[in-house]
Amino acid sequence: MLTLLRPLWLPVAYYLSWIWFGLGGLALNIACMPLLLLPRSERRGRRVRAVTRSMFNFWKQWLHFSNVIRITWNGFDRPLPSGVIYAANHPGIMDAPLLLSGLPDTVCIMKPALLRNPFIAPTALACGYVSAGDNGVELLRNAVDRINAGQSLLIFPEGTRTATGSRLNPLKPGFAVIARRSGRPVQLIYVRASPHLGSKSLPWWHLPVLPGHVEFTLGELIPPEEIDSPLAFTERIAERFRATLAPVSSLA
Repeated sequence: MLTLLRPLWLPVAYYLSWIWFGLGGLALNIACMPLLLLPRSERRGRRVRAVTRSMFNFWKQWLHFSNVIRITWNGFDRPLPSGVIYAANHPGIMDAPLLLSGLPDTVCIMKPALLRNPFIAPTALACGYVSAGDNGVELLRNAVDRINAGQSLLIFPEGTRTATGSRLNPLKPGFAVIARRSGRPVQLIYVRASPHLGSKSLPWWHLPVLPGHVEFTLGELIPPEEIDSPLAFTERIAERFRATLAPVSSLA
């Protein structure tokens, strides 16, 4: 009976997951709006990040429980470092919230359009996320300040989601510059996802093939002394990603 109902259940569960995500985000944004009128407080930002991480974790558990998305975590059973740059490839729209659900006290770099979105911006600002709309010097300074304060930084060096049919977009060297200036290590994360699951070519409201599969693998922790010139380091990391990632069609 369950097998017969599965084709009907999965689409319902998929859209329900986005309804939960939207309602939870709306409630958190409403709660964060008054906080933006108060003087900045790192302690308050840490608490907002903890609440946001808990909500992302609830969403992750729903995706897994409902069997909409099968999520695999490789290597995440060991203690995760803090105060580092987490650098991951970016195949789908779910990458950031799923990763932020498990990474310790981590901020990320947001696109300017997202920080102008009233349904996202209040929480992002209260969390202390960094804006990619800042000029280069200000962006680097804000990112380095967050890391030096003990937070970790999640960054997608591709700059946007991976082009459909590609294994990896060209990497931007900003993450390497941040690592050099902060003197902190870079922790690689390899992400593999089912074809078209939140990909750049398929909007989230278009139903993908379900159930989907997302796999996160904790890669190498690269110490700061191995980070040479930003351009050379970026190319070296790009080669590691290309060598490690399976073709995008390998996950069903």
